[in-house]
Amino acid sequence: NSTAIQEMFKRVAEQFTAMFRRKAFLHWYTTEGMDEMEFTEAESNMNDLVSEYQQYQEATAEDENEGADEEEAN
Repeated sequence: NSTAIQEMFKRVAEQFTAMFRRKAFLHWYTTEGMDEMEFTEAESNMNDLVSEYQQYQEATAEDENEGADEEEAN
């Protein structure tokens, strides 16, 4: 398993935030019945996902560092 996909999620989140701030293309969705709150919820979900992947990456790095420390001790 890899946490490399978090970089793609970060880019998508940054692009979304930039466009959402300008309300770019928002009217296409709101005229079809979507609410702006759905977009903010999706943004929050994406940020949570990135944070979760970051935690997994940090935990993996800590495990690898502990393993390297144990090898040096032997």
